[in-house]
Amino acid sequence: QVQLVESGGGLVQAGGSLRLSCAASGRTFGNYAMGWFRQAPGKEREIVARISRSAGRTYYADSVKGRFTVSRDNAKNTVSLQMNSLKPEDTAIYYCAAMDTSGYYYTDYTSEIPGEYDYWGQGTQVTVSS
Repeated sequence: QVQLVESGGGLVQAGGSLRLSCAASGRTFGNYAMGWFRQAPGKEREIVARISRSAGRTYYADSVKGRFTVSRDNAKNTVSLQMNSLKPEDTAIYYCAAMDTSGYYYTDYTSEIPGEYDYWGQGTQVTVSS
């Protein structure tokens, strides 16, 4: 079992920055690929960024590329999302998610599909005002 707890959300003006953090419980954090997703009212949950278990690979949605940076610290069981140049359309609840890749031959495997993730945090609200 892995428990995920997000923090760092809040209200910020357009052009501002926020840093989201996700703390994971458990001793096998290094086996999990991690994803950051978001869901705005009336919209489906979408991938924002993902990072492989060794941090060897990162991927970003086109809408955040160049503005957001995902990172992880396996020694501290944390994954972070640095969000710069925020826009009102970034307003959403942000979730971190963990996918067990311990059985995968390809160690840098990640996914943009929510259904492939095994554990989810409770989410943190990000609101960007114009």
